Amino acid sequence: MGRKAVVSVYLIISLCAAIFVTRGVAQMQNPQAIPGLFPPGLVPIDLVKCWSSLFTVQGCVLAISNSFFSGKFKSVDAACCKVFSTLDANCWPHMIPLNPFFPPLLKDNCARIIPNSPAHN
Repeated sequence: MGRKAVVSVYLIISLCAAIFVTRGVAQMQNPQAIPGLFPPGLVPIDLVKCWSSLFTVQGCVLAISNSFFSGKFKSVDAACCKVFSTLDANCWPHMIPLNPFFPPLLKDNCARIIPNSPAHN
């Protein structure tokens, strides 16, 4: 084997090893588990957990997104409002980061639909 062939084989083996090691390390890391990465109290919100409760009610995500884009809350029903009212208040700024006024508007609308639902203060 010539010198170029040996160098080429060595580079291919090194490249494959780097790809597999990097891929495995990236899958093992969890941002919440890295100490010192986030200051106390600023741990990232689990968006999957935030969205999952909305997906339990059929059509709820679609109704909320339609009302977000149209500004009309007619399609949001009582079941969706009930689920919405159980969400953690810290979820909304991360779920809908573009419009901070939307969650309070939806909450006020839900207070009209469900009388026992708390209105936004």
